[in-house]
Amino acid sequence: MQASPPTRTSVFTAAVIVAALGYFVDIYDLILFSIVRVSSLHDLGVLDQSEVTNQGLYLINMQMGGMLLGGMLWGILGDKRGRLSVLFGSILLYSLANIANGLVQTIDQYAWLRLIAGIGLAGELGAGITLVSESLPKEKRGYGTMIVATVGVSGAMLGYWVGEKLGWRNAYFVGGGLGLLLLLLRVSVFESGMFRQVQAQASVRRGDFLSLFTNSARLGKYLRVLLIGVPLWFVVGILVTLAPEFGRALGLTGEVTAGLAVFWCYFGLVFGDFFSGTLSQLWHSRNKALKVFLVFCAVLVAIYLFALRGASPTTFYAVCFVLGISVGFWALFVTVAAEQFGTNLRATTATTAPNFARGAVVGLVPAFKSLSSALGFVPGAAVLGGVALLVAFWAVSTLPESYGKDLDYVE
Repeated sequence: MQASPPTRTSVFTAAVIVAALGYFVDIYDLILFSIVRVSSLHDLGVLDQSEVTNQGLYLINMQMGGMLLGGMLWGILGDKRGRLSVLFGSILLYSLANIANGLVQTIDQYAWLRLIAGIGLAGELGAGITLVSESLPKEKRGYGTMIVATVGVSGAMLGYWVGEKLGWRNAYFVGGGLGLLLLLLRVSVFESGMFRQVQAQASVRRGDFLSLFTNSARLGKYLRVLLIGVPLWFVVGILVTLAPEFGRALGLTGEVTAGLAVFWCYFGLVFGDFFSGTLSQLWHSRNKALKVFLVFCAVLVAIYLFALRGASPTTFYAVCFVLGISVGFWALFVTVAAEQFGTNLRATTATTAPNFARGAVVGLVPAFKSLSSALGFVPGAAVLGGVALLVAFWAVSTLPESYGKDLDYVE
């Protein structure tokens, strides 16, 4: 592993480029199951519509459960062993798991490989954002993380195209192959200078995940960070992944597919991540930009659930696109997670936070099932989404502003 390079002022550093490409492959693989859910389950013999939904939710839970485990694993390793170790170790694991995913013959095999892939996918974004945040000047790091996210989320669109053109098995092979190719870029990336300085201090405890829970102020700040990311995964994990089911519940004039809904949502996310990151830089405030996007998201969720009854599939996909813009604060959320904590815990928090938010799908799914059984499909989603958005808005409102914060310190 190379020593730290001289300080640079350009946003387009090797760290930013590699982190962006890594997140591109990460998102491709992360969202691929949502795109090929129906076709892959049909091919494996699951034909009943209710079983397609149930087995799909089971596999999503396995993948997201893996991300919960991987978030802790890679976060701790990122602070103990370095940001680069995680950046490329995670790529290797999820690449091999996705290649194996293209060979599955049973639902159980599919489930366990989604779990392993989830563990691998958990490390990429947090390590990349941490490395970029520590490598760029504090006035520019928001632009760096914006580039990472904007490039990264476009991986979902490639996933849709490959899944449609080449079939679900080949789509997994392509994702795994892209990840392995990305490993070749490792030689051009330097380790974080801030991490190197802390690593040289034997008295500093690095990657101590439990220390987040031994200090009430630190714990409160961490929990509020986690809550900010939950609305995005309500939108992606419930509203968009179950687009065919919502389409039928809303009485659309034609069938819609989850793959195309994901495509349009993530196309919107590209613009959302760009706009939210830019606004946070222009306004010199992460929190103000987050509040604006949460309100925007609430409006779009309401439109999705209550204004599309009897609409055409084209209109539905257009709303998915704008809904994607409204939740395009993902990189901003992870940037805040990195900026709120010291160097000895930064990778831990920046990696666990997005994965615990993603992993919230594990809790959102049974909550949605329970609410939809009691209230109905659409009202149940409205209640769940409303709670997630209100809690996230409260969390942002009570979190310290982190724009321009000096990150060279330890907890």
